[in-house]
Order: sequence, then structure tokens, then C-alpha cells
Amino acid sequence: MKSPDFPETQFSRRAFLRGSGALVALPFFESLAKPGAVFAASGKPVEPMRMVCIGLNYGMHPQGFFPDEVGRNYELPYLLKPLERVRNDFTLFSHLDHPGIKGGHEATHTFLSGIRADMAKSMPEGNISMDQKAAEFVGSTTRYPSMQLNVGGGDNGLSWTRNGVSIPSMGDLQQVFDALFQETNEAHKRRLARSYKLNSSILDVVRDDAKDLQKRLSANDVEKLDEYFTSVRDVEKRLQMSEAWLNKPKPQVDYQFPNPMPTDFYEEVPLYYDLMKLALMTDSTRVISYSINGWSGDSGLPGVTQGYHALTHHGMDPARLKELTIIESFHASQVARFISDLKNTQVEDESSLLEKTMVLFGSGMGNASSHSNRNLPLILAGGGFTHGKHKDYPKVGDKQTPACNLYVSMLQRFGMELDHFGTSAGTLDGLS
Repeated sequence: MKSPDFPETQFSRRAFLRGSGALVALPFFESLAKPGAVFAASGKPVEPMRMVCIGLNYGMHPQGFFPDEVGRNYELPYLLKPLERVRNDFTLFSHLDHPGIKGGHEATHTFLSGIRADMAKSMPEGNISMDQKAAEFVGSTTRYPSMQLNVGGGDNGLSWTRNGVSIPSMGDLQQVFDALFQETNEAHKRRLARSYKLNSSILDVVRDDAKDLQKRLSANDVEKLDEYFTSVRDVEKRLQMSEAWLNKPKPQVDYQFPNPMPTDFYEEVPLYYDLMKLALMTDSTRVISYSINGWSGDSGLPGVTQGYHALTHHGMDPARLKELTIIESFHASQVARFISDLKNTQVEDESSLLEKTMVLFGSGMGNASSHSNRNLPLILAGGGFTHGKHKDYPKVGDKQTPACNLYVSMLQRFGMELDHFGTSAGTLDGLS
């Protein structure tokens, strides 16, 4: 029931502001965080940490992903054979997932948060995803606190703000390239500058209106008003960040798309990895999420005649499993290439880009055929961790190791001082 002291116009404004929160990540001001340039005792700059989260909407076939052996001398399962050349640069995890999460495809959006969107209000930080937690830490240090990309004609909601907003991703290669490297013309810059000023003025009026109401609200409405103020502050931060970067030149790179531009899944997927590497190299962003979905029309994958989703519901049919293996081996090969490219790219402090980039590859779906969200397929590469092993975390009694324990370790490695994230119970044992 609406409070009689809270006119309809105020509710409409709140709805508008919440809606606008879906457009961009929610950064902090530089003064509220500790990112930015880091210097060693010698005075030389230290390369900052980066994070790339790659999410497969349909998971990986468990029998082809998880090894039988644990430790260092495990045999790579058939789906992961393309990763052989970089096996010492990643760690493979078994029996990590998000406790209590179920719902099949409807729960894949929990991949980076561990929390369903409909459970967010009961959590201190909502269902904020790991990439957005890291993006808040980066703030306006980079042009984009984070970038959200998708391929395959869909978006499975990989990235979430602490306000429970799913951040839309970019699914057009040219759009991504232009955002990173194409300069905005002067006329458009002037229009954007006027827009930022106008929106700032509107927010001032909105904030004043809300403050006038604060003393006349019930306890329930005060809680709603707090959410409203949070939305206003978030919009303000995004406006200030955008304005600060408006007149700073974008980096120039020697990169060209194939001509003609690819039109199918098989040819598009590798190009997204190329752009992610360039984004990290130029420090345009330090946080990227990449959602990999299905396709419409012909996938372009040799030997694949059916849709991705249909093949995941294979019912152990050999013909369908053969085609699914082609798709999932292709994903493994592209991740292997990405890891290798980062490893062979040197950054300013003479380390490799892989040492300064955590690459998480996995899914919020454990077994798409049975719609299970248990035992998520997870691989972590780079980031300066000690790699080369298969680590298994079976239940001890009724205690399960949450995947969010891994995320706590990653966020700490990113530079954040925290001991909890999502549904974690600490850091991940054995990861050093």
C-alpha cells in the first residue's frame, strides 16, 4: 500500500533511476577506494591485477570435463585436451558450486554471485557478482570499471550490481571495438557534456524532493527511501566518471577485423578474445565478463548440425554427444589460445599479462542435460597463483565448500581486503 505522503511522481522517479542503473557498471569514486597506480619500494610502477570471467550458459558435459585423478599428474579429460599446452597455467576444480542453488537454466545467473536474483534482498550486498565487486574497487581508474560482452545472440545475466540490476552486455564486435578505440567526434562530445550536466541538475532536484519527504515516512517507507538514495548516488557516480573520461584520448591499436566481418558463432568467438586481450593490454578496463550463449542460424562449427541448447539435452545419444563434444572442445581451444596469448604478452613490470590476469572459465550450470546446478565446471588460470593441479573438494559430512570461497581468494588477489563474498565460508583451501 502506498504512503499518502509519497506521491506517485516520486515512485515513478525511483523506477526510472533504478532502470537507468542497468546501463553501466556501478563504480566507486577514486577517493573511496584504493585502486590506481601502485608503486614498489624502488619507485617503479607495479602492474595492477586484472580479472576475466568467461561464463558458458550451458555448462560442460561432466563426463568429459572432470578428471578421475587429483593432484598434478592427472590425465586431461577429452573435452580439455586442447588445454594440454597450458596445463601448468591453470587449476581445475571439482565439487565446487553454490549451496542451495537450484533451478537449472533459471539459476545460471548465479555463476558469479552464488545468489539468485529473487534472494538478493535478504543478503547484505544483494546478489552483486564478483566482477562487479572488483569493478567497484577499480572505480574510475580505468575508462571502463568493467566491460560486459556476450556472443551467441543472448545474455544470461552474468553481471549484477549490488542493487539487484542485471547489467546488459555488448554483443556486437564493432560496438566493442568502437567503445575501446574509436574516438568520439567533438560534436557528440559536446552533446554528451550537456547531457551529463542536465542529468546532474535533475538528480539535484530529485534528491531535494526526497529529503523533504524523509521526516513524514513510515519505517517501511524510510527503507524504500534509503534504496532510492542509493540509486541516486550510484547514478551520480556514473555521471562523474563518464564526464572525467570524456576528453581523454582513447588508445590506438594496430588491429583490424577480417573483411568481410564474420557472421557466425565459429568465427566471432575468437575475435571477442582478441578484443579482451587488447582491452587488458591498453588498461581500458581491468574487469571483463564474457557470456557465451547459443546461436541463431548456422553456427559455422564444422560437424555441428543442431542447436547448442538442443545438443545439451542429449539423453546420452552418441550422435548428439559427438556434436556437443565439437562445441565444447572448441570452447576449450579458444580459452587455451587466450591463456597462451596472455602468457606471451609482456607488461611494463616485465611480467606476463597472464601473471597479472585471473581468467575464470566456467558456468552456473553443472549438467545442462539434467538441469543440475551442482558440481560446476570451473577453471582458474593466471593471476600469479600456483597452478597445474586438479583440486577436488567433496563434502565433509554435510559441509560443502562453496564456489564463493574461490571468489574470495580471487578478490583478495585482486587487491581487496575482505574475508567474505556471497555465500562463502572463507578462502579456498589449497589455493596459493
